[in-house]
Amino acid sequence: MSLIHTCYRITEIDRSVAFYEALGFHERRRSPIGDEAINVFLNLPEDGDEPRLELTYNIGRTEPYELGTGYGHIAITSPDLDATLARLAEQGIRPERPPYTVSREGSRICFVRDPDQYRIEIIERR
Repeated sequence: MSLIHTCYRITEIDRSVAFYEALGFHERRRSPIGDEAINVFLNLPEDGDEPRLELTYNIGRTEPYELGTGYGHIAITSPDLDATLARLAEQGIRPERPPYTVSREGSRICFVRDPDQYRIEIIERR
């Protein structure tokens, strides 16, 4: 078994794609599901052709989704967290709080939220 992608629902395609592109994702394709939805598949450069993130837009839905209490976050890595946060800030994306470490030897991390309020953890890996 292997994990191939994560999916969650969004309320505006272009706004969400722009957010994930700011994090380094690339849109691979859009796949309509009849007249009811559009799936947008994205990946990171090291993923090759394999999409790792699926965003589902339900046509006509404008109200936000309830994230519930079970969702935590997805995590991505960055070789330079400060440079990444500076680049994101230029696009209006701010961390929830300044970078921090969970333990003395741990990596620096921080969280940002996408346009639909899903949390994304950015882990610095030098």
